[in-house]
Amino acid sequence: MKTVILAGGRGTRLAEETHAIPKPMVLIGGRPILWHIMQHYAAYGYTDFVVALGYRGYVIKEYFANHLLHECDVSVDLASGTVEYLSQSRVDWKVTLIDTGEDSMTGGRLRRLAPLLTERFLLTYGDGLSDVPVDEVVRRHEAAGALATVTAVHPPPRFGSLGVSNGWVDEFREKPGDLHDWINGGYFVVEPEVLDLIEGDAMPFESAPLTALADRGKLAAYQHDGFWMPMDTVRERDELNRIWDSGRAPWRTT
Repeated sequence: MKTVILAGGRGTRLAEETHAIPKPMVLIGGRPILWHIMQHYAAYGYTDFVVALGYRGYVIKEYFANHLLHECDVSVDLASGTVEYLSQSRVDWKVTLIDTGEDSMTGGRLRRLAPLLTERFLLTYGDGLSDVPVDEVVRRHEAAGALATVTAVHPPPRFGSLGVSNGWVDEFREKPGDLHDWINGGYFVVEPEVLDLIEGDAMPFESAPLTALADRGKLAAYQHDGFWMPMDTVRERDELNRIWDSGRAPWRTT
């Protein structure tokens, strides 16, 4: 199966970085968050990627076009202009990079990829990390006979809470978890006929298409209680870097 990664967003709440690069290229542990996402899928054997580009997509193209320079030791002969690679890349991925429009919504980006997506495919966003077991999501999809399966996750707590009684704090919780609500965490499995529900560039995948599937009883959920964290803000970027630097990142596969 191909793995589609939506990587066209602007990341306005990370403007200090994304004025020059697209959000999926923001670094976590010295590598783009996009690389971490792909590494996670590759750990389950899914190494055929289709990346939907938009805002500053050329930055992502340049990164993968020069991947060997980023990853390998090289010897450059300045007289002849030849470059000799002294080591090999540790990955064997195939990465297809498609411009899906700077202002397209998520559904529009998918619709533009339709000629490449003639069979069941995996789909996620280029701005969040998780330890979701991808093979289990696929098995859930197959068992349900669904047209699409979404990974449901608990929203990460953004603020602490206080228990106050008679003017005194009697409970302090720095990061309370909500074990009741579920939200869309990405990590989809999708059948190609779902693309017919997308009308054009301006349609988000998360609105009419998924609503229609849910109404028809064709949208399954894989409920994931493990780690999931988006990178929407500077604070979340810094937290993901802190987790990586600890050496105990839940999504880490190498």
